[in-house]
Amino acid sequence: MNAIKNLLFTGMLAGLAACQASSDGSISPGAGVGGSMARFTVAGDMLYTVNSTSLQLYHIANSANPVKGDKIRLGFGVETIFPYGKNLFIGTQTGVYIFDITQPASPKKLALYQHIMSCDPVVAQGNLAFSTLRSGTACRNGGIVGANVLDVIDFTNPSAPKLLKSYPMQNPHGLGVDGNLLFVSEGDYGLKVLDITDPLNAKEIAWFKDIKTYDVIPNQKVLIVTGPDGLFQYSYANPKDITLLSKLPIE
Repeated sequence: MNAIKNLLFTGMLAGLAACQASSDGSISPGAGVGGSMARFTVAGDMLYTVNSTSLQLYHIANSANPVKGDKIRLGFGVETIFPYGKNLFIGTQTGVYIFDITQPASPKKLALYQHIMSCDPVVAQGNLAFSTLRSGTACRNGGIVGANVLDVIDFTNPSAPKLLKSYPMQNPHGLGVDGNLLFVSEGDYGLKVLDITDPLNAKEIAWFKDIKTYDVIPNQKVLIVTGPDGLFQYSYANPKDITLLSKLPIE
């Protein structure tokens, strides 16, 4: 039941965070703000949702009368969706799809970055994507050595993404990135904060081991964290002194 509540929390937050106001007050697609475990996102006048096998589009220019759009078959094990700029990153049990949404109603598949069978949340910033793989769940090919990792993927050429580096982790779930900070939910092992000024030499600057975490959403120096014990907010205005702001328990 807690897992279901976490999914609802994360989905709700992802939906709220998927769009943000631009300088002129209009609404523009979110850029790395939604949760990495989300199964739907909004970009412009399109709603994108994923189920275990496909990507479904909805036209929402008229929010009172959404219109079902194309369905794109992706195979099995589709898990998460994350928008960044003009791209969609779709995490599956076997890899990360990259779609070009320059034409929002007609996503164009650019590439599939493949990996071992594992759970696969993904976020992006600049020309890099960060993806976590974890063991100990129903969505992995049991007992793979080294399955608990954080991958750094270069998508400078979105049609040919390449792995730059993998970092060992405990049991990583969702993750979020904001500038030089990468936040990794480590499940029962807490929350890690990494300095990625040099993505190929990431440095751990904090590890909160007293909470269980499922996913994170960093936005404007406030980190929203979901887990089996509730929803937490942390301030990371000072990365050297990340402080708890509030906690909303889940009964």
